[in-house]
Amino acid sequence: MFKQLAHQNVTKGNFLMLFTSRARFVRYLRSILIGVPIWYVVAILVASSPELSKSLGVVGAVNPGHAIASCYLGLAIGDLGSGFISQWIASRKKTVLLFQGFTLVMVLITLLSHGVSAQTYYLMCVALGFSAGYWAVFVTIASEQFGTNLRATVTVTVPNFVRGAVVPITTSFLALKAHWGIVNSALFIGLCCLALAALSLWGMEETHAKDLDFLEVE
Repeated sequence: MFKQLAHQNVTKGNFLMLFTSRARFVRYLRSILIGVPIWYVVAILVASSPELSKSLGVVGAVNPGHAIASCYLGLAIGDLGSGFISQWIASRKKTVLLFQGFTLVMVLITLLSHGVSAQTYYLMCVALGFSAGYWAVFVTIASEQFGTNLRATVTVTVPNFVRGAVVPITTSFLALKAHWGIVNSALFIGLCCLALAALSLWGMEETHAKDLDFLEVE
C-alpha cells in the first residue's frame, strides 16, 4: 500500500495535516490520551517508590532500581499478553479497556495498601507494570486509525507525545503533593489520567481486521 502512494498525487507524511481537520485532530488526540496511563504508572507510581513506600508504611527499604525493574518485567509480560488477547477476542478496544480497568484496580490497591513488606511492594510493581502493558496494542490502534499517507507519521509521533505527557503529569503531581500529600496526589492524578483514557477509548473506532487501504485527504 505504501509503494502504491508513489504513483498517486497525495500528500505524504505531512504532520500539519493532523491539525487541518477537526475530526482528524480528535482522532489523533484520542490516540495519545489512551496511552497516558502507561507513563503515569512508570513516572509517578514506580519512579516515586522510595518516597511513596515510606508514606504507605512499607516495612523495609524499597530500592528504586528494583521497583523499576519489577515494573518493566510486568510491562514486558503485559505487552506480550495484550497482543495475544487482542487477537483472541478480536478487539483492540476491549483489550485496552481490560488493561485500563486492571490498571485502575492496581492503582487503588497500591495506594491503599499500608504496612506491606518490601517484597510485596515489588510484586505490586510487577502487577502495575502488567496492567499498563498495552503499549503495543495502543500504538497499533493509533496506526490503524489513519490512512496510509499519514500512518507512519502517527505511529512515530503518538508514542513521543505520550512520553512528553510525563512533563505536565509530573508538574501537576508535584504541585498537588505540597498540599495534598504524595498518596492523595498520586491517586488524583491517576484517576484523571485513566478517566481521560477511558473517555478517549470510548469514542474511537474498533480497528481489528480493518481494511487499511485508505488515505487521508486534505
